[in-house]
Amino acid sequence: MAKYHIKKGDNVIVNAGDDKGKKGRVLEIIVKKGRAIVEGVNIIKKSTKPTAKYPQGGIVEMEAPINISNLSLIDPKSGTATRIGYRFVDGKKVRYSKKSGEEIK
Repeated sequence: MAKYHIKKGDNVIVNAGDDKGKKGRVLEIIVKKGRAIVEGVNIIKKSTKPTAKYPQGGIVEMEAPINISNLSLIDPKSGTATRIGYRFVDGKKVRYSKKSGEEIK
Protein backbone atom coordinates (compact mmCIF):
# COMPACT_ATOMS: atom_id res chain seq x y z
CA MET A 1 0.00 0.00 0.00
CA ALA A 2 1.19 3.47 -0.85
CA LYS A 3 1.32 6.46 1.45
CA TYR A 4 0.03 9.70 -0.04
CA HIS A 5 0.81 13.35 0.63
CA ILE A 6 -2.91 14.15 0.44
CA LYS A 7 -5.28 13.29 3.27
CA LYS A 8 -9.02 13.44 3.88
CA GLY A 9 -10.14 17.02 4.56
CA ASP A 10 -7.26 18.69 2.66
CA ASN A 11 -7.93 21.52 0.22
CA VAL A 12 -6.59 20.58 -3.21
CA ILE A 13 -6.38 21.92 -6.77
CA VAL A 14 -6.67 19.77 -9.90
CA ASN A 15 -3.52 19.78 -12.10
CA ALA A 16 -4.77 17.86 -15.14
CA GLY A 17 -7.91 16.68 -16.89
CA ASP A 18 -11.29 18.21 -17.69
CA ASP A 19 -11.54 19.85 -14.25
CA LYS A 20 -8.05 21.44 -14.36
CA GLY A 21 -7.85 24.49 -12.07
CA LYS A 22 -10.85 23.55 -9.91
CA LYS A 23 -10.41 23.59 -6.14
CA GLY A 24 -12.14 21.43 -3.58
CA ARG A 25 -11.93 19.52 -0.31
CA VAL A 26 -10.97 15.84 -0.25
CA LEU A 27 -13.94 13.76 0.92
CA GLU A 28 -12.36 10.31 0.68
CA ILE A 29 -9.09 8.59 -0.27
CA ILE A 30 -9.25 5.21 -2.03
CA VAL A 31 -5.78 3.88 -1.19
CA LYS A 32 -5.91 0.60 -3.12
CA LYS A 33 -6.79 2.36 -6.39
CA GLY A 34 -4.70 5.52 -5.81
CA ARG A 35 -7.70 7.80 -6.19
CA ALA A 36 -9.50 10.50 -4.24
CA ILE A 37 -13.02 11.89 -4.24
CA VAL A 38 -12.96 15.70 -4.25
CA GLU A 39 -15.96 17.91 -3.49
CA GLY A 40 -17.32 19.54 -6.67
CA VAL A 41 -14.76 17.91 -8.99
CA ASN A 42 -15.24 15.20 -11.66
CA ILE A 43 -19.05 15.31 -11.46
CA ILE A 44 -20.87 12.44 -13.19
CA LYS A 45 -24.55 11.71 -13.77
CA LYS A 46 -25.69 8.32 -12.55
CA SER A 47 -29.09 6.69 -13.05
CA THR A 48 -30.43 5.32 -9.76
CA LYS A 49 -33.45 3.38 -8.64
CA PRO A 50 -35.47 4.80 -5.75
CA THR A 51 -33.78 4.02 -2.42
CA ALA A 52 -33.97 5.35 1.14
CA LYS A 53 -31.17 7.81 0.31
CA TYR A 54 -32.72 8.90 -3.03
CA PRO A 55 -36.48 8.29 -2.68
CA GLN A 56 -37.20 9.96 -6.02
CA GLY A 57 -34.62 7.93 -7.98
CA GLY A 58 -33.78 9.13 -11.49
CA ILE A 59 -30.56 10.85 -12.54
CA VAL A 60 -28.25 11.83 -9.67
CA GLU A 61 -25.13 13.99 -9.97
CA MET A 62 -22.22 12.78 -7.86
CA GLU A 63 -18.44 13.09 -7.57
CA ALA A 64 -16.38 10.35 -9.20
CA PRO A 65 -12.87 9.40 -8.03
CA ILE A 66 -9.90 11.24 -9.57
CA ASN A 67 -6.30 10.02 -9.67
CA ILE A 68 -4.20 11.38 -6.80
CA SER A 69 -1.37 12.22 -9.21
CA ASN A 70 -3.65 14.90 -10.72
CA LEU A 71 -4.06 16.71 -7.38
CA SER A 72 -1.86 19.22 -5.56
CA LEU A 73 -2.30 20.59 -2.07
CA ILE A 74 -3.21 24.27 -1.77
CA ASP A 75 -0.73 26.48 0.10
CA PRO A 76 -2.49 27.96 3.17
CA LYS A 77 -0.83 31.38 2.66
CA SER A 78 -0.93 32.05 -1.08
CA GLY A 79 -3.85 29.81 -2.12
CA THR A 80 -1.89 28.24 -4.99
CA ALA A 81 -0.58 24.71 -5.58
CA THR A 82 2.42 23.64 -3.52
CA ARG A 83 4.58 20.62 -2.90
CA ILE A 84 4.70 18.99 0.53
CA GLY A 85 7.63 18.39 2.84
CA TYR A 86 7.89 16.67 6.20
CA ARG A 87 9.77 17.81 9.31
CA PHE A 88 9.78 17.07 13.01
CA VAL A 89 8.35 19.65 15.42
CA ASP A 90 8.49 18.79 19.13
CA GLY A 91 9.10 15.13 18.27
CA LYS A 92 6.08 14.90 15.93
CA LYS A 93 6.25 14.53 12.15
CA VAL A 94 4.29 17.35 10.47
CA ARG A 95 3.60 18.31 6.86
CA TYR A 96 4.63 21.74 5.61
CA SER A 97 4.27 23.74 2.42
CA LYS A 98 7.47 23.93 0.35
CA LYS A 99 6.28 27.24 -1.10
CA SER A 100 5.68 29.23 2.10
CA GLY A 101 7.20 26.96 4.75
CA GLU A 102 3.94 27.08 6.70
CA GLU A 103 2.73 24.01 8.59
CA ILE A 104 -0.28 22.16 7.13
CA LYS A 105 -2.81 20.92 9.66
